[in-house]
Amino acid sequence: MPETEPISVHPELETADRELTPRQIVAELDKYIIGQDDAKKSVAIALRNRWRRLNAPEDMRDEIMPNNIIMIGPTGVGKTEIARRLARLANAPFIKVEATKFTEVGYVGRDVESMIRDLVDLAVTHEKEAQAERVVEKAQERAEERLLDVLLGTEKQQRPTLGSGFNLPSPSEGDGAGHESDDLRARTRERFRTMLRDGELNGREVEIDVFQSQSPTLQMFGPMGLEEMGINLQDMLGNLGGQRRKKRRVKVDEALELLVQEEAQKLIDHEAAKTEAIRRVEQAGIVFIDEIDKVAGRTTAKTGGPDVSREGVQRDLLPIVEGSSVMTKHGVVKTDHILFVASGAFHSAKPSDLIPELQGRFPIRVELNSLTEDDFYQILTIPKNALLKQYKALFDSEGVEVNFTDEAVREIAHIAALVNADVENIGARRLHTVLTTLLEEILFELPDGLDATTIEIDEAYVNERLDSIVKNHDLSQYIL
Repeated sequence: MPETEPISVHPELETADRELTPRQIVAELDKYIIGQDDAKKSVAIALRNRWRRLNAPEDMRDEIMPNNIIMIGPTGVGKTEIARRLARLANAPFIKVEATKFTEVGYVGRDVESMIRDLVDLAVTHEKEAQAERVVEKAQERAEERLLDVLLGTEKQQRPTLGSGFNLPSPSEGDGAGHESDDLRARTRERFRTMLRDGELNGREVEIDVFQSQSPTLQMFGPMGLEEMGINLQDMLGNLGGQRRKKRRVKVDEALELLVQEEAQKLIDHEAAKTEAIRRVEQAGIVFIDEIDKVAGRTTAKTGGPDVSREGVQRDLLPIVEGSSVMTKHGVVKTDHILFVASGAFHSAKPSDLIPELQGRFPIRVELNSLTEDDFYQILTIPKNALLKQYKALFDSEGVEVNFTDEAVREIAHIAALVNADVENIGARRLHTVLTTLLEEILFELPDGLDATTIEIDEAYVNERLDSIVKNHDLSQYIL
């Protein structure tokens, strides 16, 4: 893939897609997902369009709406993986929700606005973690000084006990007045600092004070708005309890880790993290709505009224997708430029069964193809996280090398395709069940009963383990 020259980026866009063209985005997706070229092309264009929007003239920037996508295809063909990998490429806030989890506002259950609240919560957590990484060196220095105070007994004027066989300098080892000279204290502190950094004190116990949150466990559920009220009430009552310090006796290395985390939290600008998280959600957030076909039905005469988990959900979803303001505990979030990717099998419903207004908010529709036997073969071998590579890593942890012959891999792919055709088509997920059954006996015996350092899985072994199950239709329904 040819390299591209650096592209100047609008300062608001701080994501990994700054130098990725649609062709490069597809190439990155190809490392993890086999086939589905049309879907990859559509999401690549949608991601690049975000960069284009933020570099458009300012008076047009807010007018350019994201092109939301509906992915149509059976389960296990890569719909969720495409959206997840896209979010990782863009370093964007991402959440996956099930459309069937929501009910119409006014009824018991989660309302559609909760997906935005959850997305913001995830973004705030991610932003705080990113800030903590940036200040980790300073937090390490502060934690080290606090731990040295404890080790040398200067914290609260108490001398610690580190266990038998470990002697601290005596206070009388200084001038005649019984006080250590400044020079001796400095030398002692540096000696302990060296021992601490070299790990010589690891395994010794020390008593430290750490913060313990006193937030009560409280969650409220109910109609319109009470869910959000419950979240805010929980935070408010948690702050009334404050934070208390608790003494813990732990190993020195664990104590240092706890103190680093505590010091990092002190260095984080929590308000700035919230502000940045909201900005990133508004400018780069991705919401993946799965099983949208399950809410695609219309109200019929048989129901005698609205179906609160179908058309009602669609109508509640509409303002979120087309752009509105959602109140969260971190602040107001505008959804105008959040990218929504919906997916569904659409076996018993069609995209045209969605209410017309919602159909118009998903202008791009791509159909994902069912996976073939050749696709299964590639899925097993090509992606960075291919299943066979995962199993090889599991065997390596036991000091055993496992090899699959090409004929064995093709037979595994053939069996997966055959069972999908005869029982139920669950796509690439069938490969998990086939491989689990194939390697079950070896994985069980490996730690205790197998002395081999190399194991070869050939076509004969695959047929021996799986042939009888595949041929017995009743068995394959329950095992594969």
